[in-house]
Amino acid sequence: MITKSQLTFVFFACWVGLQAQDILSKEKAVSLALENNYGVKIANNAVAIAENNTSIFNTEFLPTVTGSAGATYNLDDTEAEFSDGSITKLNAAESSNYNASIEVSYTIFDGLGRRYNYKRLKEQYDLSELQARETIETTILQLFSVYYNVAQLSDNLNALEETLNNTKDRLIRAEYQFEYGQNTKLEVLNAEVDINTDSINIINTKQDLKTAKRDLKLVLGESFTTDFKVETDVEFMLQFQKDSLFEKAKSRNVALLQTEKNIEISKLDINSGKSAYLPTVGLTGSYGWNKNNNNAASFLAVSTNTGLSGGLSLSWDLFDGGTTITTIRNAKINLETQELQKENILLNIERDFNNAWDNYENKLEIYNIQEKNIVTAQNNFDRTQEKFKIGQVNSIEFRQAQVNLLNAELSRNQAKFAAKLSELEVLQISGELLNVQF
Repeated sequence: MITKSQLTFVFFACWVGLQAQDILSKEKAVSLALENNYGVKIANNAVAIAENNTSIFNTEFLPTVTGSAGATYNLDDTEAEFSDGSITKLNAAESSNYNASIEVSYTIFDGLGRRYNYKRLKEQYDLSELQARETIETTILQLFSVYYNVAQLSDNLNALEETLNNTKDRLIRAEYQFEYGQNTKLEVLNAEVDINTDSINIINTKQDLKTAKRDLKLVLGESFTTDFKVETDVEFMLQFQKDSLFEKAKSRNVALLQTEKNIEISKLDINSGKSAYLPTVGLTGSYGWNKNNNNAASFLAVSTNTGLSGGLSLSWDLFDGGTTITTIRNAKINLETQELQKENILLNIERDFNNAWDNYENKLEIYNIQEKNIVTAQNNFDRTQEKFKIGQVNSIEFRQAQVNLLNAELSRNQAKFAAKLSELEVLQISGELLNVQF
């Protein structure tokens, strides 16, 4: 028989399990976003198309095979004069023709154009993967911007609720003191006003929290439909990694890598354009069947032909009006443009990294100061509360200490998540955002 204590334990275990299920961890949020975010899905589709384009079926390296068949029927009035002078006239003379064939054509050599185009498609595929990576990085930053907004509002709500509880305790104390003539009605009214103020702050924060959760669900692709809580703890990891991260930024930054791919594509465009200077050699072959049912005016009543045929062709554009020359010149200019863009991106990376790093260090320092400020504000509140209980501090002084502690907690929460977001921005610039454990 199950005892009351056992039932209590089972109920408590189930409650704890349900509470744990309501937590949307950072790892789970990232996983859901990568799986369901519409921007990520669209980027993945672009990668799939680029992968299909690299297939051998899209390279013109395979031959083309064409099948054809036909039938004709003729009903003619015919007058035929033969060599001996005899004449034959036919009215409504019938004749028909049936044919079928299979043709194969293959380009043996096209000036290496196919080879360069195939390499270009490979580079385009790599470029599409980098573009998808950029979309994923942007999505993750957007995700954590909203996620940490939910976390900050959750921490703020806890601080506001704690403040409200302290104010309620103060009201109860003021009412008792008023009943026993130890205080005036003014203390009760002040406490009631402060309770209303704290309650309004909680109502507004709860509404902001609901809105933030909807924003987070949108980034997750609306895949997380139940109510949830988020993790509010953060861990900083970059305090002593500036030099190594800057070196990674100069080699792994996604914008830089995309420009390098565009440079490779531009080089292939030049070689592909030059292939037009060379001849094209092709091979053709066919197998055909042909049957003619002739009218009475013909020497042959029926004729049937089957057979193979093959041929070799060569074509060479000796001069195409200057189109190839213009194409190659433009491709060279585009290559120069891509190389200039790379140099510009390297300068931007250095500036953006240093700005992001300084921003991170400043916000981290502010967070550490706010943590110390919390200790001071908490000590001040505890001492003021003790003095308030023995009547050495009035309600106005107590409320001020209470508000100071609340403001310190709200400022600490803001500084904590702002520092973490700035850290993620450093990781994105250095190309390491997808390589860290969230």
